[in-house]
Amino acid sequence: MGKTYARFTGAPLKVHKITNPWRSPSGTLPALRTSHGEVISVPHKIITHLRKEKYNADYDLSARQGADTLAFMSLLEEKLLPVLIHTFWVDTKNYVEVTRKWYAEAMPFPLNFFLPGRMQRQYMERLQLLCGEHRPENEEELEKELYQEARECLTLLSQRLGSQKFFFGDAPASLDAFVFSYLALLLQAKLPSGKLQAHLRGLHNLCAYCTHILSLYFPWDGAGVPPPRQTPAGPETEEEPYRRRNQILSVLAGLAAMVGYALLSGIVSIQRATPARAPGTRALGMAEEDEEE
Repeated sequence: MGKTYARFTGAPLKVHKITNPWRSPSGTLPALRTSHGEVISVPHKIITHLRKEKYNADYDLSARQGADTLAFMSLLEEKLLPVLIHTFWVDTKNYVEVTRKWYAEAMPFPLNFFLPGRMQRQYMERLQLLCGEHRPENEEELEKELYQEARECLTLLSQRLGSQKFFFGDAPASLDAFVFSYLALLLQAKLPSGKLQAHLRGLHNLCAYCTHILSLYFPWDGAGVPPPRQTPAGPETEEEPYRRRNQILSVLAGLAAMVGYALLSGIVSIQRATPARAPGTRALGMAEEDEEE
Protein backbone atom coordinates (compact mmCIF):
# COMPACT_ATOMS: atom_id res chain seq x y z
CA MET A 1 0.00 0.00 0.00
CA GLY A 2 2.83 2.41 0.84
CA LYS A 3 4.45 2.04 -2.57
CA THR A 4 1.14 2.46 -4.38
CA TYR A 5 0.48 5.65 -2.41
CA ALA A 6 3.96 6.91 -3.26
CA ARG A 7 3.37 6.22 -6.94
CA PHE A 8 0.08 8.12 -6.79
CA THR A 9 1.73 11.20 -5.26
CA GLY A 10 5.08 11.07 -7.07
CA ALA A 11 7.08 10.74 -3.85
CA PRO A 12 10.83 10.26 -4.60
CA LEU A 13 11.32 6.69 -3.46
CA LYS A 14 14.51 4.82 -4.25
CA VAL A 15 13.55 1.14 -4.25
CA HIS A 16 16.10 -1.40 -3.01
CA LYS A 17 14.95 -4.87 -4.00
CA ILE A 18 15.80 -7.55 -1.46
CA THR A 19 14.52 -11.05 -0.82
CA ASN A 20 15.79 -11.45 2.74
CA PRO A 21 13.65 -9.55 5.27
CA TRP A 22 16.49 -9.75 7.81
CA ARG A 23 18.52 -7.45 5.57
CA SER A 24 15.87 -4.77 5.94
CA PRO A 25 16.81 -1.82 8.22
CA SER A 26 13.99 -2.88 10.56
CA GLY A 27 14.13 -6.65 10.05
CA THR A 28 10.78 -6.65 8.27
CA LEU A 29 9.38 -5.70 4.86
CA PRO A 30 8.63 -3.15 3.66
CA ALA A 31 10.78 -0.55 5.42
CA LEU A 32 11.21 3.12 4.60
CA ARG A 33 14.44 4.91 5.53
CA THR A 34 13.94 8.66 5.45
CA SER A 35 16.46 11.35 4.56
CA HIS A 36 16.95 11.87 8.32
CA GLY A 37 17.91 8.24 8.90
CA GLU A 38 14.59 7.27 10.53
CA VAL A 39 13.29 3.78 9.70
CA ILE A 40 9.52 3.31 9.35
CA SER A 41 7.96 -0.13 8.90
CA VAL A 42 4.23 0.36 9.49
CA PRO A 43 2.43 1.29 6.23
CA HIS A 44 0.10 3.89 7.74
CA LYS A 45 3.10 5.62 9.34
CA ILE A 46 4.90 5.58 5.98
CA ILE A 47 1.89 7.36 4.46
CA THR A 48 1.84 9.84 7.36
CA HIS A 49 5.50 10.61 6.75
CA LEU A 50 4.90 11.18 3.03
CA ARG A 51 2.06 13.56 3.86
CA LYS A 52 4.38 15.55 6.12
CA GLU A 53 6.74 15.79 3.16
CA LYS A 54 3.83 17.34 1.22
CA TYR A 55 3.00 14.24 -0.81
CA ASN A 56 -0.68 14.10 0.04
CA ALA A 57 -3.05 12.18 -2.23
CA ASP A 58 -6.02 13.43 -0.16
CA TYR A 59 -5.16 17.11 -0.46
CA ASP A 60 -8.22 17.98 -2.56
CA LEU A 61 -10.77 15.84 -0.68
CA SER A 62 -13.69 17.37 1.18
CA ALA A 63 -14.46 16.57 4.81
CA ARG A 64 -17.19 14.19 3.72
CA GLN A 65 -14.87 12.39 1.32
CA GLY A 66 -12.34 12.06 4.12
CA ALA A 67 -15.00 10.47 6.31
CA ASP A 68 -15.97 8.11 3.48
CA THR A 69 -12.31 7.12 3.15
CA LEU A 70 -12.12 6.07 6.80
CA ALA A 71 -15.44 4.23 6.59
CA PHE A 72 -14.46 2.18 3.54
CA MET A 73 -11.03 1.38 4.95
CA SER A 74 -12.70 0.05 8.09
CA LEU A 75 -15.15 -1.96 5.99
CA LEU A 76 -12.34 -3.55 3.99
CA GLU A 77 -10.38 -4.55 7.08
CA GLU A 78 -13.48 -6.04 8.70
CA LYS A 79 -15.10 -7.81 5.72
CA LEU A 80 -12.46 -8.37 3.04
CA LEU A 81 -9.19 -8.85 4.92
CA PRO A 82 -10.28 -12.08 6.70
CA VAL A 83 -11.23 -13.68 3.37
CA LEU A 84 -7.96 -12.65 1.74
CA ILE A 85 -6.09 -14.28 4.61
CA HIS A 86 -8.24 -17.36 4.21
CA THR A 87 -7.79 -17.43 0.43
CA PHE A 88 -4.00 -17.19 0.40
CA TRP A 89 -2.97 -18.68 3.75
CA VAL A 90 -5.68 -21.09 4.94
CA ASP A 91 -7.10 -22.63 1.77
CA THR A 92 -4.83 -25.65 1.34
CA LYS A 93 -4.69 -25.73 -2.46
CA ASN A 94 -4.03 -22.01 -2.77
CA TYR A 95 -1.38 -22.03 -0.07
CA VAL A 96 0.55 -25.02 -1.43
CA GLU A 97 0.30 -24.21 -5.14
CA VAL A 98 0.49 -20.40 -5.02
CA THR A 99 1.42 -18.62 -1.77
CA ARG A 100 4.11 -20.93 -0.44
CA LYS A 101 5.54 -21.34 -3.94
CA TRP A 102 5.80 -17.56 -4.43
CA TYR A 103 7.63 -16.99 -1.17
CA ALA A 104 9.83 -20.07 -1.53
CA GLU A 105 11.01 -18.93 -4.96
CA ALA A 106 11.58 -15.34 -3.88
CA MET A 107 13.40 -15.96 -0.59
CA PRO A 108 16.99 -17.19 -0.33
CA PHE A 109 18.00 -20.51 1.17
CA PRO A 110 17.41 -21.46 3.98
CA LEU A 111 14.72 -18.85 4.74
CA ASN A 112 12.49 -20.26 2.01
CA PHE A 113 12.15 -23.49 3.98
CA PHE A 114 10.70 -22.10 7.20
CA LEU A 115 9.53 -18.49 6.79
CA PRO A 116 6.43 -19.27 4.65
CA GLY A 117 5.24 -21.82 7.21
CA ARG A 118 5.83 -19.43 10.09
CA MET A 119 3.94 -16.68 8.28
CA GLN A 120 1.06 -19.07 7.63
CA ARG A 121 0.78 -19.92 11.33
CA GLN A 122 0.78 -16.23 12.26
CA TYR A 123 -1.96 -15.43 9.75
CA MET A 124 -4.08 -18.38 10.84
CA GLU A 125 -3.85 -17.28 14.46
CA ARG A 126 -4.76 -13.73 13.52
CA LEU A 127 -7.71 -14.92 11.45
CA GLN A 128 -9.10 -16.60 14.55
CA LEU A 129 -8.86 -13.29 16.40
CA LEU A 130 -10.47 -11.38 13.54
CA CYS A 131 -13.42 -13.75 13.53
CA GLY A 132 -14.04 -13.04 17.21
CA GLU A 133 -15.77 -15.02 19.93
CA HIS A 134 -19.04 -15.36 18.00
CA ARG A 135 -17.53 -17.32 15.12
CA PRO A 136 -19.49 -20.44 14.07
CA GLU A 137 -18.12 -23.68 15.49
CA ASN A 138 -18.37 -25.40 12.12
CA GLU A 139 -15.49 -24.42 9.83
CA GLU A 140 -17.64 -24.77 6.73
CA GLU A 141 -20.24 -22.42 8.20
CA LEU A 142 -17.49 -19.93 9.11
CA GLU A 143 -16.05 -20.03 5.61
CA LYS A 144 -19.51 -19.59 4.07
CA GLU A 145 -20.22 -16.59 6.30
CA LEU A 146 -16.86 -14.94 5.60
CA TYR A 147 -17.13 -15.31 1.84
CA GLN A 148 -20.70 -14.02 1.77
CA GLU A 149 -19.68 -10.85 3.63
CA ALA A 150 -16.68 -10.40 1.33
CA ARG A 151 -18.85 -10.70 -1.79
CA GLU A 152 -21.22 -8.07 -0.40
CA CYS A 153 -18.24 -5.82 0.33
CA LEU A 154 -16.95 -6.12 -3.24
CA THR A 155 -20.40 -5.40 -4.64
CA LEU A 156 -20.64 -2.28 -2.48
CA LEU A 157 -17.21 -1.11 -3.73
CA SER A 158 -18.35 -1.65 -7.31
CA GLN A 159 -21.49 0.40 -6.74
CA ARG A 160 -19.50 3.19 -5.06
CA LEU A 161 -16.94 3.34 -7.88
CA GLY A 162 -19.53 3.36 -10.64
CA SER A 163 -18.06 4.61 -13.92
CA GLN A 164 -15.40 6.82 -12.32
CA LYS A 165 -11.68 6.32 -12.91
CA PHE A 166 -11.00 6.53 -9.17
CA PHE A 167 -13.22 6.59 -6.11
CA PHE A 168 -13.23 10.37 -5.85
CA GLY A 169 -13.03 11.37 -9.48
CA ASP A 170 -10.17 11.63 -11.95
CA ALA A 171 -7.25 11.56 -9.49
CA PRO A 172 -6.25 8.74 -7.08
CA ALA A 173 -6.47 9.17 -3.31
CA SER A 174 -5.41 7.10 -0.31
CA LEU A 175 -8.62 5.05 -0.54
CA ASP A 176 -7.59 3.99 -4.04
CA ALA A 177 -4.20 2.84 -2.73
CA PHE A 178 -5.97 0.87 -0.02
CA VAL A 179 -8.54 -0.74 -2.31
CA PHE A 180 -6.01 -1.52 -5.03
CA SER A 181 -3.69 -3.27 -2.56
CA TYR A 182 -6.56 -5.62 -1.68
CA LEU A 183 -7.98 -6.24 -5.12
CA ALA A 184 -5.01 -6.39 -7.50
CA LEU A 185 -3.48 -9.58 -6.13
CA LEU A 186 -6.86 -11.30 -5.91
CA LEU A 187 -7.55 -10.35 -9.52
CA GLN A 188 -4.13 -11.28 -10.96
CA ALA A 189 -3.25 -14.45 -9.05
CA LYS A 190 -3.85 -17.81 -10.73
CA LEU A 191 -5.70 -19.53 -7.91
CA PRO A 192 -6.76 -23.19 -8.07
CA SER A 193 -9.51 -22.31 -5.59
CA GLY A 194 -10.86 -18.88 -6.50
CA LYS A 195 -14.39 -18.48 -5.19
CA LEU A 196 -14.05 -14.80 -4.31
CA GLN A 197 -11.90 -14.20 -7.37
CA ALA A 198 -14.74 -15.36 -9.60
CA HIS A 199 -17.08 -12.82 -7.98
CA LEU A 200 -14.54 -10.02 -8.40
CA ARG A 201 -14.07 -10.84 -12.09
CA GLY A 202 -17.81 -10.50 -12.54
CA LEU A 203 -17.63 -6.87 -11.34
CA HIS A 204 -16.29 -5.39 -14.56
CA ASN A 205 -15.74 -1.84 -13.33
CA LEU A 206 -13.50 -3.04 -10.47
CA CYS A 207 -11.52 -5.18 -12.92
CA ALA A 208 -11.08 -2.21 -15.27
CA TYR A 209 -10.14 -0.06 -12.28
CA CYS A 210 -7.31 -2.41 -11.26
CA THR A 211 -6.12 -2.82 -14.83
CA HIS A 212 -6.04 0.98 -15.28
CA ILE A 213 -3.90 1.47 -12.16
CA LEU A 214 -1.55 -1.38 -13.10
CA SER A 215 -0.97 -0.01 -16.59
CA LEU A 216 -0.61 3.60 -15.47
CA TYR A 217 1.46 3.27 -12.29
CA PHE A 218 2.97 -0.22 -12.58
CA PRO A 219 3.64 -0.66 -16.32
CA TRP A 220 4.81 -4.05 -17.57
CA ASP A 221 7.58 -2.62 -19.72
CA GLY A 222 9.24 -0.74 -16.86
CA ALA A 223 8.60 2.68 -18.37
CA GLY A 224 8.65 5.70 -16.15
CA VAL A 225 5.62 6.65 -14.10
CA PRO A 226 3.38 9.51 -15.21
CA PRO A 227 4.02 13.06 -13.97
CA PRO A 228 3.62 13.27 -10.16
CA ARG A 229 0.60 14.80 -8.50
CA GLN A 230 1.97 16.97 -5.70
CA THR A 231 0.58 19.42 -3.21
CA PRO A 232 2.05 22.93 -3.29
CA ALA A 233 5.70 23.37 -2.32
CA GLY A 234 6.52 19.68 -2.86
CA PRO A 235 10.08 18.80 -3.92
CA GLU A 236 10.97 17.37 -7.30
CA THR A 237 10.31 13.71 -8.05
CA GLU A 238 13.22 11.31 -8.30
CA GLU A 239 12.79 7.56 -8.62
CA GLU A 240 14.82 4.60 -9.77
CA PRO A 241 13.78 2.86 -12.97
CA TYR A 242 11.04 0.35 -12.19
CA ARG A 243 11.78 -3.19 -13.27
CA ARG A 244 9.92 -6.37 -12.36
CA ARG A 245 10.30 -9.92 -13.49
CA ASN A 246 7.00 -10.82 -11.97
CA GLN A 247 4.24 -8.28 -11.42
CA ILE A 248 2.32 -10.67 -9.22
CA LEU A 249 5.15 -10.64 -6.67
CA SER A 250 5.14 -6.85 -6.72
CA VAL A 251 1.44 -6.74 -5.87
CA LEU A 252 1.98 -9.44 -3.25
CA ALA A 253 4.57 -7.22 -1.58
CA GLY A 254 2.03 -4.40 -1.42
CA LEU A 255 -0.57 -6.70 0.07
CA ALA A 256 1.97 -8.06 2.56
CA ALA A 257 2.74 -4.52 3.65
CA MET A 258 -0.88 -3.71 4.27
CA VAL A 259 -1.69 -7.05 5.89
CA GLY A 260 1.52 -6.81 7.90
CA TYR A 261 0.26 -3.61 9.47
CA ALA A 262 -3.16 -5.04 10.20
CA LEU A 263 -1.79 -8.32 11.59
CA LEU A 264 1.67 -7.80 12.99
CA SER A 265 1.93 -4.17 14.07
CA GLY A 266 2.19 -5.27 17.69
CA ILE A 267 5.48 -7.08 17.10
CA VAL A 268 7.20 -4.76 14.63
CA SER A 269 10.70 -3.78 15.72
CA ILE A 270 12.00 -0.37 14.65
CA GLN A 271 15.66 0.56 14.79
CA ARG A 272 17.21 3.92 14.12
CA ALA A 273 20.34 4.21 12.06
CA THR A 274 21.99 7.05 10.15
CA PRO A 275 23.29 5.84 6.79
CA ALA A 276 26.37 7.38 5.23
CA ARG A 277 25.30 9.81 2.50
CA ALA A 278 27.03 12.46 0.46
CA PRO A 279 26.52 16.04 1.77
CA GLY A 280 23.50 17.82 0.36
CA THR A 281 21.71 14.71 -0.85
CA ARG A 282 18.17 14.00 0.27
CA ALA A 283 16.27 10.93 -0.73
CA LEU A 284 13.98 8.30 0.64
CA GLY A 285 14.87 4.62 0.56
CA MET A 286 12.39 1.80 0.73
CA ALA A 287 13.41 -1.83 1.16
CA GLU A 288 10.85 -3.97 -0.57
CA GLU A 289 10.38 -7.67 -1.00
CA ASP A 290 11.32 -8.79 -4.52
CA GLU A 291 13.91 -10.68 -6.52
CA GLU A 292 17.47 -9.47 -6.52
CA GLU A 293 18.72 -8.58 -9.94
